[in-house]
Amino acid sequence: MAQSTEPTARRNPGRNVPVAVGVGAGLGALVLLSLYTVRQTFIVVVLIFGGVALRELTSAFAGRGIRVPMLPLAVGGAAMLPLAFYYGPGGLVITLALTVLVMLIWRMKDGSEGYVRDATAGVFTAVYLPFLVGFAMLLLVPEDGAHQIVVFIAVTVASDIGGFFVGAYLGKHKIAPKISPKKTWEGFAGSALTCMAVGAWLLHWLLDLHWWQGVLLGACVVLTATLGDLVESMIKRDLGIKDLGTLLPGHGGVMDRLDSLLVTVPVVWILLQAFHSFG
Repeated sequence: MAQSTEPTARRNPGRNVPVAVGVGAGLGALVLLSLYTVRQTFIVVVLIFGGVALRELTSAFAGRGIRVPMLPLAVGGAAMLPLAFYYGPGGLVITLALTVLVMLIWRMKDGSEGYVRDATAGVFTAVYLPFLVGFAMLLLVPEDGAHQIVVFIAVTVASDIGGFFVGAYLGKHKIAPKISPKKTWEGFAGSALTCMAVGAWLLHWLLDLHWWQGVLLGACVVLTATLGDLVESMIKRDLGIKDLGTLLPGHGGVMDRLDSLLVTVPVVWILLQAFHSFG
């Protein structure tokens, strides 16, 4: 990964902060309402936003002439979430395998030209979006599943908030200017401190776990959230676009808000499984 130690000019935030905060608060309220009323409602909320994100990503591919097998991808992706909730990791993995198989067969009807390209994009999308989102459904399963989802989202969002404000006003040294020019080491430090503080607080308060486990969770989340953001930046740079959508004012598209969450959720699930198993 290319790095730079040359200072950059101090800059102001690049987004409309009041609008972004308002949209974020609205999304947070919707998530909390679905989690703490009927938990299955959260699955519906995720299916709706996941469908929008899937459309954004496949439309971006289409702009570069990549024809993802949309019907089996959409049906299989939608099936992964409730099957993960009701049948656990096995339901999630089996549904992914069947989705990939059907996509490979479905794409054959359009001929051999571009087959590997389109099929590969379809498999990538199936893993990157619905499969990773399926881990959020696994977090939801236990009795304290709503709390686990809140911890996952809050710690991940803490990374974004801490990194944004510290990086925007104090950021001088870029992490990866060729991938994401606005990311700085100062912002990363802000993300790390915020993640670990929120993790320590929420794991002790909501899940009755040790504060140091929250610190460990936060340290892992700052890495996965940053990598998730960089992964999406790579995708957008490769496709030659700035944002994958415009649905959320101050944020961009749904995919632009899911990037760090997608890479983070399996790691949070693994860590919480380990914490609950070993105490």
